[in-house]
Amino acid sequence: MVRYFLEIAYKGTNYAGFQIQQNANTVQAELEKAMQIYFRNKIELTGSSRTDAGVHANQNYLHFDVENNINDIEKTLYHLNAILPLDIVVKNIHEVNINNHCRFDAISRNYEYTICTNKNPFVLDSSYYYPYSLNIDALNECATMLKEFTSFESFAKKNTQVFTHNCTILNSIWKLENNILTYNVTGNRFLRGMVRGLVGTMLLVGRGKYAVKDFKKILESKSISKTDFSAPAKGLVLMEVKYKYIN
Repeated sequence: MVRYFLEIAYKGTNYAGFQIQQNANTVQAELEKAMQIYFRNKIELTGSSRTDAGVHANQNYLHFDVENNINDIEKTLYHLNAILPLDIVVKNIHEVNINNHCRFDAISRNYEYTICTNKNPFVLDSSYYYPYSLNIDALNECATMLKEFTSFESFAKKNTQVFTHNCTILNSIWKLENNILTYNVTGNRFLRGMVRGLVGTMLLVGRGKYAVKDFKKILESKSISKTDFSAPAKGLVLMEVKYKYIN
């Protein structure tokens, strides 16, 4: 058997999330359908990061196994992309060791959340229109604070089967440029709804509804009672997943 990593990007607007679900169309379902058509055999895909409904990805990975080597990667890419809908693209196919795992081997994941502070019809489908005055310094105080914590139970949606709520935040920063506010965060792993919960709650600090010390108390509380998960999915993009063995 030979294992490959499938590097993909997609616009999540039309999908009920990444992972296969019953009675709902997903990114993984479209990919497995295209793989079965091209390889003329059912191919099981394992994903690296399970983005929620409406969330986009500039880079995500899946892995799959086939009996024989893929001799012409470019030809395979061409045909898979011809089969797939326009809002999903296979960017590359990487041959890896049979023991490599796209989910467990990822050393970091980077997300970006985009907020439009002025009404702009050209970015409405990929950003959160949030026409309020915001204290950027307070937002960045909160963002920097995240690197001091390891437990993020306060920012994980309930009914999620995880063994631990521990995450390591490697980078966390807000930037404002040309009326576009972006939050960029990198960590070794993220919990379900975590980035949107962080964004929504930090925005309340930016508006002055919470103080920075209140944000710290929410982190320490390990309770979601005061966490705001209302930031819409359309503003969130999985930007990058890193591995030691893929450049």
